[in-house]
Amino acid sequence: MTRIEQAPREAEAWAEDTARAPRIAVLVPCYNEEVAIPRVVSAFRSALPEATVYVYDNNSRDRTQEAARAAGAVVRRETQQGKGHVVRRMLADIEADVYVLVDGDDTYDAADAPEMIRMLLEERLDMVTGVRVTDAAAAYRPGHRLGNRLLTGVVRMVFGDRITDMLSGYRVFSRRFAKSFPALAAGFETETEFTVHALELRMPVGELKTRYRERPPGSHSKLNTYRDGFRILNAIGLLVRRERPLPFFGAAALALALASIGLAIPVIQTWLATGLVPRLPTAVLSTGLMLLAFLSIACGLILDTVTRGRLETKRMAYLAVPAPDFRLPPR
Repeated sequence: MTRIEQAPREAEAWAEDTARAPRIAVLVPCYNEEVAIPRVVSAFRSALPEATVYVYDNNSRDRTQEAARAAGAVVRRETQQGKGHVVRRMLADIEADVYVLVDGDDTYDAADAPEMIRMLLEERLDMVTGVRVTDAAAAYRPGHRLGNRLLTGVVRMVFGDRITDMLSGYRVFSRRFAKSFPALAAGFETETEFTVHALELRMPVGELKTRYRERPPGSHSKLNTYRDGFRILNAIGLLVRRERPLPFFGAAALALALASIGLAIPVIQTWLATGLVPRLPTAVLSTGLMLLAFLSIACGLILDTVTRGRLETKRMAYLAVPAPDFRLPPR
């Protein structure tokens, strides 16, 4: 069959694809959430009756699996400890057109999920982030709020200012995003990866304000403010080095060059006055620092070319995933 003969059939298949409702998967990573998970599953089954709710248990020591299964979720396990490992497994295993990712602690409002999905599909977006809004101090502690602002500010400055809540655990993804996302993180820094991935590939993204509430009584947070904050900051540093090598190594080269010049100035002044170089070790150190500066900028230039090639490859992988145009029901 020729390409011309195939075209009508492909058009018919495309029309059938757009006529059907999108397959929606709600992804809930869990660790010791026996108290909260029944509420989460019930709320999302009520808000999105057409969706399948998947709960991935991450070595819980309580009855999280039993509680999620009793509430009507599809329950699976990921034995590698850490939210990043769970997210990687979920996005690899589950086939859907729209992915709703939410924490299993019952702090996010399931009632906002339909509007987030509608925004994703109507505006042809690849990621919609639920921006947390709350008046409850216990739900969003001042330390966490400040840390989020600082870390989000760093990412906005380096990668673009299209996001306001980088660490939100409530997101909606297109299939294109889910199947092109590398998912290299192991822990809570996976939210940083989501944001940087979208900004680096210049994907269309959106945000929707959503109510953020306290955990239910008996449920305890797994987030450590300082430990996980430093892990996220380290992840940002690694992403800057990997995705912005020229500014990263250029800054290092500038610091080395300034240190070299600072050490060299008194040596040069003495030589001009006396014709001698009595501070030979300082002169050697200055020369070494300047050589390192040139080496650093050379590494930045080379890695910038490599990064450009990687971005092109990632963009092609992103475009290889079809983006069906679903027909949404009227409001």
